[in-house]
Amino acid sequence: MTVTILATVIVLIFLGIMYLVTLVFYNNKKNRMIKEKLTMQTQFQQTLLQTQLEIQEQTFKNISQEIHDNIGQVLSLVKLNINTMELDKPEPLQEKIDNSRTLITKAIQDLRDLSKSLNTDYVIELGLMRSIEYELEMIQRTVNCEIAFTANGKAYRLERQQELILFRIVQEVLHNIIKHSKATAINVTAVFEPETFTLTIADNGIGFDAGKIEDHNYEGFGLGIRNMHNRAKMINADYKLTSTLQKGTTVTITLPLIKNIQP
Repeated sequence: MTVTILATVIVLIFLGIMYLVTLVFYNNKKNRMIKEKLTMQTQFQQTLLQTQLEIQEQTFKNISQEIHDNIGQVLSLVKLNINTMELDKPEPLQEKIDNSRTLITKAIQDLRDLSKSLNTDYVIELGLMRSIEYELEMIQRTVNCEIAFTANGKAYRLERQQELILFRIVQEVLHNIIKHSKATAINVTAVFEPETFTLTIADNGIGFDAGKIEDHNYEGFGLGIRNMHNRAKMINADYKLTSTLQKGTTVTITLPLIKNIQP
């Protein structure tokens, strides 16, 4: 009997020790997970802030370029018309007045387009698809280039942050195409699937050697492409760029969906 009681006590003590060890192990694991989660959240916020600053900096560059290349040139033509007006020649005078009125109207429209394109709230209100359409319509009015935009599948809204970051990536891609590619055609395709959303932007421009980018070596390409990769990572999207000399460049952004917001 004494042996049985002693054995029972030993077993209970052993079970108690095992319980305490398990409890300590569980608490330590739980605390580590909490710390890791807090660290990940902090890193995410820091990366988000950095991305927002990069987007802001790129936005300022785009504003400067747009004002210089389009609005500035239009207003320079208006100034030229005013400086060369001759009051004693009615017909040429009226022609320059009409031309100046048309140019000023264009400058006002360009400013409105630029304001809408850069307004975060406006982009979120329009949604990703309409914002891309609007951007392409604006490009179509300023460059001699064939532009096509198609959507496949049943459309749905993404999360606000996802839509905004995707739109800024598309803006950057289009800006690079207009500035560097010498393309005569741009094709943008959106594919809505239950588990993934894919955006493809392709041009038929001069292309470039993308071998370094495939090895994640961005030397010589500036910050633009690296920033687009980083922005895609912010929303867990895959950013893939392929390019062939004299044939063009294609950018594909694939976003895995955890959930989506129905319109």
